[in-house]
Amino acid sequence: MPIRGTTRLAGVIGWPVKHSRSPLLHNHWCAHYAIDGAYVPLAVRPDDLGTALKGLCAAGFAGVNLTIPHKEAALSLMDRMDRSAERAGAVNTVVFAADGETVGLCSDGTGFVANLDAHGVSPKGRVLVLGAGGAARAVVAALLDRGCEVTITNRTAARAIELREALDAHDTLPWDAWPEALGDFDLLVNTTSLGMDGHGNAVFDLGQASSGLSVADIVYVPRQTPLLAAAEARGLRGVNGLGMLAHQAVIGFEAWFGVRPDVDAATMALLDADL
Repeated sequence: MPIRGTTRLAGVIGWPVKHSRSPLLHNHWCAHYAIDGAYVPLAVRPDDLGTALKGLCAAGFAGVNLTIPHKEAALSLMDRMDRSAERAGAVNTVVFAADGETVGLCSDGTGFVANLDAHGVSPKGRVLVLGAGGAARAVVAALLDRGCEVTITNRTAARAIELREALDAHDTLPWDAWPEALGDFDLLVNTTSLGMDGHGNAVFDLGQASSGLSVADIVYVPRQTPLLAAAEARGLRGVNGLGMLAHQAVIGFEAWFGVRPDVDAATMALLDADL
């Protein structure tokens, strides 16, 4: 769609940002819903984030997404944050209010659980989360908000303990002990880079899993990660991370463009074809 003086603008800030699929997704929705809007990639160095946010707000942008390495740095730059950003300890969505106020949100956790729901996996009961980084924090917060009992395991135990205490999660497990404990859990979630393309080979032992265990991986390249392959081999239900990418974008799009988009088959096919 042509960009005019009336076009509502949003974008994604990252360094680098050329890998982001958010412009493809948001511009697809703008076209689908016949919205006079456009979404652009914005490469911003870490030291320039504050200046960029002020400039984009002054230039009339509706808001932006933030990706690596800006999510945590943005916390101190917001005028106001909602509970999602406070709980996640990061901002991935910024809304520029009419009075110039910057409002920070984090939709990563809600996008994760929405993707589970879309695949018929209700997040409930006892959940084991692998990892304790930024993505893990957003996921753990969202699972706790859904009433789950969350246990965290991480290769660096101190980080797992820190995350448990920050969000009042249920427990932690030593990294080398989690495979033997799988029988106690209803859902296993990988928030680490293990199994991602370019991060080496990973082997997951799911031998002690119950037949009712569901397995989710936030990684989506490749679509079938080693963890999901191990789950399939045991006949367990698996959910990859591609849907999380789409569902986390819904909140920002609605805030900027005034329409709540559907994450439908056409949306997922578009993202899948671009990988």
